[in-house]
Amino acid sequence: MSMMDMAGGALDLEALAHPQPLYKALRDVAPAVPVGENGEMFVVGGDEDVREVLHHPEIYSSGFDAVHIGQVRPLIPLQIDPPEHRAYRKLLDPIFAPKRVALLEDRTRALVRDLIGNVVDDGRCNFHHSIAEPLPSTVFLELLGLPVSRAQEFIALKDGIIRPPGVKSEEHRQQLVNETGRRIYEVLEEVVDQRKAEPKDDFISTFLSAEVDGHTLTREDVVDICYLFFLAGLDTVTASLDCFIAYLAQHSEQRQRLVDDPGCIPHAIEEMIRFESPVAGVIRITTQDTELKGCPIKKGTPVSVMLGSANTDEKAWEDADSIDFDRPDNKHIAFGGGVHRCLGSHLARMELRVAMEEWHRAVPEYSLADGIALRYSQGLRAVENLELVW
Repeated sequence: MSMMDMAGGALDLEALAHPQPLYKALRDVAPAVPVGENGEMFVVGGDEDVREVLHHPEIYSSGFDAVHIGQVRPLIPLQIDPPEHRAYRKLLDPIFAPKRVALLEDRTRALVRDLIGNVVDDGRCNFHHSIAEPLPSTVFLELLGLPVSRAQEFIALKDGIIRPPGVKSEEHRQQLVNETGRRIYEVLEEVVDQRKAEPKDDFISTFLSAEVDGHTLTREDVVDICYLFFLAGLDTVTASLDCFIAYLAQHSEQRQRLVDDPGCIPHAIEEMIRFESPVAGVIRITTQDTELKGCPIKKGTPVSVMLGSANTDEKAWEDADSIDFDRPDNKHIAFGGGVHRCLGSHLARMELRVAMEEWHRAVPEYSLADGIALRYSQGLRAVENLELVW
């Protein structure tokens, strides 16, 4: 579900950069708003209503029919609902637990410093291309055991799913996505077969030796897990970094606070991710006829759950439209909620914190280059033209 679809037409740069007024307009209409020519999809934006949907997968499924992103089987664990979902999370949660993630911090910090070192003396850079995109891509490719030397190829494949180029129609878009999906499967199947023959110290080898309820994962299971990780790991942190730095480049007092007091960076991250919500929404599909606060929704209807709207709902947040690095009890749902809450949230937080610490240590003062009108992408809110000067 794109912001354009939600608005019923094309959005200007201002609406993409600051979607909060559009979110509020959505919430003011109804708990569940029908969109499309025949109301074939509903959009949910209130904090209470979004949480209701996310916490009832038996009614609002995250299964295979909810989203098609080039996959040929359900993506594990995202498109596996309870009770089967619990077994996969039992296997995967420890791999992404805080203690395991902490072991990756030194390597992540070294990567960030290398990336910053490539541009710091230039006095300018495109932050998206120089820092935000290569950092999480490199971290995740190393974790999965995919060759980092092919990073640009993999980033292009990821973009071919999330934002395919040259789309002429919805049918054409799905065709491009499916073609890209087949190429991703080929890459993953090749590496999985290599690890079956020769295990290494990486996630794919770990998956191949793991068990779920006494059964080892099949080759297809491992490929399906990696397909999801491939897409999620290569874009969400990138979009978050873009949103954070774009905001700070335009708010010098907030930026200076991070420079003067790096200890507040974790709190700043939570607040900026609440307000910006780089992953604006997720899709569910109803398993039965239901209603949401009196709004009837038929079985088999897609429901777009707007995380960004819930995170700025004035009924749930005091001063919802203000960014407050000292906001207490910040229980945002930028990482989703319920059983399908983001598996990699601890890894994402670590990468974001390290990147923000190292960037502001090396480049304490920066701003947008003259004449730049930031272009936020729809869906995942990346900013490819994030041109900075210092």
